[in-house]
Amino acid sequence: MKTMYGRQFATMVSMVLLSFLMLGASFATLSYQYTIREKKDTLGRNAKYIAQFTSDSVRSGGELVWQTQAFQSYLSSVALVSDSHIIVATPEGIIVYAASGDADLSGFQYAALSQATVDDIVGGTCTGMTTLGGLYSEPRYLVGLPITNAGGYLQGLVLVSSSASNISGVWHDLFGILLVTALAVVLIAAIISSVTSMRQSQPIKEIAAAARQFGLGQLDVRVDVGPRRDEVGELAEAFNAMADSLSKSEQRRSEFIANVSHELKTPMTTIAGFADGILDGTIPPDQERHYLQIISSETRRLSRLVRSMLDLSRLQSDERAAQQQFDICETLVRALVSLERKVNAKHLEVNAQLPEDEPIPVWGDQDAITQVCYNLLDNAIKFSQEGGVLGLSVTVKGPKATVTISNQGETIPPEEQSLIFDRFHKTDHSRSADRDGVGLGLYIVKTILNSHKENITCTSEDGVTKFIFTMTRA
Repeated sequence: MKTMYGRQFATMVSMVLLSFLMLGASFATLSYQYTIREKKDTLGRNAKYIAQFTSDSVRSGGELVWQTQAFQSYLSSVALVSDSHIIVATPEGIIVYAASGDADLSGFQYAALSQATVDDIVGGTCTGMTTLGGLYSEPRYLVGLPITNAGGYLQGLVLVSSSASNISGVWHDLFGILLVTALAVVLIAAIISSVTSMRQSQPIKEIAAAARQFGLGQLDVRVDVGPRRDEVGELAEAFNAMADSLSKSEQRRSEFIANVSHELKTPMTTIAGFADGILDGTIPPDQERHYLQIISSETRRLSRLVRSMLDLSRLQSDERAAQQQFDICETLVRALVSLERKVNAKHLEVNAQLPEDEPIPVWGDQDAITQVCYNLLDNAIKFSQEGGVLGLSVTVKGPKATVTISNQGETIPPEEQSLIFDRFHKTDHSRSADRDGVGLGLYIVKTILNSHKENITCTSEDGVTKFIFTMTRA
């Protein structure tokens, strides 16, 4: 059975049948033992009374007391009331009298018991299922006792037996009750299993159908969770969350492709247009140098875009060196020194508030964090006003070291501060005039810090913009 209903139904039926089988076997065993014990006690009491009565009658009436009418009437009455067979035999095992309430035992007269049966009875008490050496056509449960006088002299044997059909009848009735009960429980289990299986399988089928639609590119499909709060409901919620994430990822991928296409198309169009103008003579010879400089600038911009995209691809594939211990202050200063020419070109004043007494060791990929510092400093220098202040500071608080890089320039509008770390994002006004950037620098910064499980924030007020990120101290 491959369906959920089939498996659940088979499991439930198997459990019910196994339970009833074990319960029925246990109950039948207990009932059999109880019936046998009760039968043994009853037959034993009757045999004891008859043995005592026979012994008393022998003492008062002679050796042939079992031939008297009174004795035979008494045993016949006891056999009838107890629904049993009573046999009296001599010490040698010769049956001298047999009484029954429902059968003719005249054929038992003077029949001989086996020597083994005689020995068992003389030795104490004989109990068990037997046919008395073929005297009975079917086994009967029998109790045998010796008849002795006060001095212990053996006077005879008494055997009381009961039909085994009573015990078999109990078993048959018990089996019938268990069978009917088991069928009723299986029927109820089938109904309950059908309802629960349908309730459980329906949302799973919906999820499977939605997954197939996802495979066909329909990313707006969602599963209706409804009021369910069980595991299936959690699965549906998880599926919807996955669908939302995939939809957003697809949207970001489409936007990324569109942005890349735009960023590549603009400089390539410029390069092709000016190159064609020079080749076909549209651009005068005295202006060729100017337009060749533009072509060179756009070519370098394309190179930076490709390099940035390769760096981004490497970061997103987690291809970075193992973390190591290094001084964050030294790393920040080295990045600043590499940008000295740009700092001097804008006549910026550098305000560095770095600890001078001892280094601040942190954990991370030093090359990646160097790129973070370089990108943030380059961004701060690029958008600083002429002659402004470029601020650098490193502070320590608890297990974290906090790095702050600030500049003086145009204030970033609050609605754009949360977007500056997006791919290819460029703010309006002065930042839109930036033709050297490709819009990936800050996105690479955030990607690197996220891979280090660190945070970066941006604030911009009254012309002062600050980028603040954390590092874990070593």
